[in-house]
Amino acid sequence: MGITTGSLTQYFPPAAVRAAATALFASGIVLISAVAFAEQPANPQEEPGFFASIGQWFARQGDNIGSVFKDAGRKVENFGHEAGVAAKTTAEGARSAADAVRRIPDARTASGHEKCRNAPNGAPDCVAAATALCRSKGFESGKSLDMTTAQICSPKAYLSGRVEPGDCHDETFVSRALCQ
Repeated sequence: MGITTGSLTQYFPPAAVRAAATALFASGIVLISAVAFAEQPANPQEEPGFFASIGQWFARQGDNIGSVFKDAGRKVENFGHEAGVAAKTTAEGARSAADAVRRIPDARTASGHEKCRNAPNGAPDCVAAATALCRSKGFESGKSLDMTTAQICSPKAYLSGRVEPGDCHDETFVSRALCQ
């Protein structure tokens, strides 16, 4: 690069030009930094520094962890209270079940073979059959526990080997009953 002044030409090598540009750039950065530093507020509490910000963050995290442990403690206390209530309820339920078993003084099961009559709608009526089975064993009433259904066919159908409609019908029996 050359600069002409009057009749004299000066030549600056490229390394010198680069050094001058770098120095100019560095002095500009220093000047901008000085201006930015001068504009910062005088009160350091308004804008905390890097380490102060980290310290505040740790303090907030410590408060959060403390509140989590307090909530967990309350939940554990509440769980203990709920467990006590559940234990009392369970004990009362067991006592009620024992009382119910005591109220069934002579409940027994009876086995037999009592035919269920057909109700007016065609379905088997096994309530009367269970009561009849229990009465035959010396009890007052009963409820069916087990029933058996069988297909009954006429001897003619068995001998011929062919079953035609009307030759067979279903019969239901009470085979076990809970008697009282």
